[in-house]
Amino acid sequence: MKYLRLAATGSRCGRRCWSRVAVCHVIDLPDDSVLKQVEADHHLSSSSFVIAPLDVIKIRLQLQVHSLSDPLSHSRVNGPVYKGTLGTLKHILREEGLTGLWKGNIPAEAMYLAYGSAQFSAYTSISHMLEAIPPPYTLPSTVVSFVSGAAAGAAATTATYPLDLLRTRFAAQGTDRVYTSLLASIRHIASHEGPTGFFRGLGAGVSQIVPYMGLFFASYETLKPIVANSPIPLPFGTSDAAAGILASVLSKSAVYPLDTTRKRLQVQGPMRSRYVHRNIPVYTGVISTLSHIWKHEGRRGLYRGLTVSLLKAAPASAVTMWTYERAMGVMLSFDQESAA
Repeated sequence: MKYLRLAATGSRCGRRCWSRVAVCHVIDLPDDSVLKQVEADHHLSSSSFVIAPLDVIKIRLQLQVHSLSDPLSHSRVNGPVYKGTLGTLKHILREEGLTGLWKGNIPAEAMYLAYGSAQFSAYTSISHMLEAIPPPYTLPSTVVSFVSGAAAGAAATTATYPLDLLRTRFAAQGTDRVYTSLLASIRHIASHEGPTGFFRGLGAGVSQIVPYMGLFFASYETLKPIVANSPIPLPFGTSDAAAGILASVLSKSAVYPLDTTRKRLQVQGPMRSRYVHRNIPVYTGVISTLSHIWKHEGRRGLYRGLTVSLLKAAPASAVTMWTYERAMGVMLSFDQESAA
């Protein structure tokens, strides 16, 4: 049967490193390929549960609105003031207990699994459509891969966005419960905000995908030979992992302001003042949110929580790229043996 050759990393984090993928070629693989993909999704769910506290910490940091360059701005904060990853972890454990680190994990788990399936299906359909374009309009395979991957990522992000929004809103709850259950949150948003309430910040979410993919792969392909030829040899093909880490840091840092913008927009609505940070301003769009954060919080305000985001994404990118390169080597050997 036909199956897609997978490459690359998660666009929101390493939590979906095998689900959020750019796909390179179509090759013949055994019929148990789909079963292996399902098995990978189960492993993905387990790993996402383990790193869920990092998501909560990142979201709490991103939703802080005081100026990082003005010490007096802390006095105007209506809510906790988190200082760094470790400080945020300690504060949540002290005030909310261990379960506070897994707030929003149910919609998050559902999102991770649904995203991979949605993106895989969308990629298959889009790539087949583009590959069917007759000469002389045939597109290069690299263009087909990139366009299909970007479009599939946008489609999967849109399809699973309500789950992403619910995850953010639950993670933003402090000791006071804004929503009593997942079903109650869906009912409340539907009745008080309408269908569009589930898609607040979608523009920022979709806007991350194409630049992230382009920057990641461009950085990875540039850095891979440099790292491989470094004076200090790296064993067991770990140069691929090192290049993956560096590419992840560069690309995620570049698009991170859009991630912060997405989080700020996701908690807009009638319950905005009831989250753990009660003085979140009213934002109306992606550009205005970016401008507001830059003006009132400074450039550093756009990068709140970046450290914990990189702690989560960079290792996953390293594992993904190392595994990808090893898998490609096996597949090439398989193709050569089949041709011989």
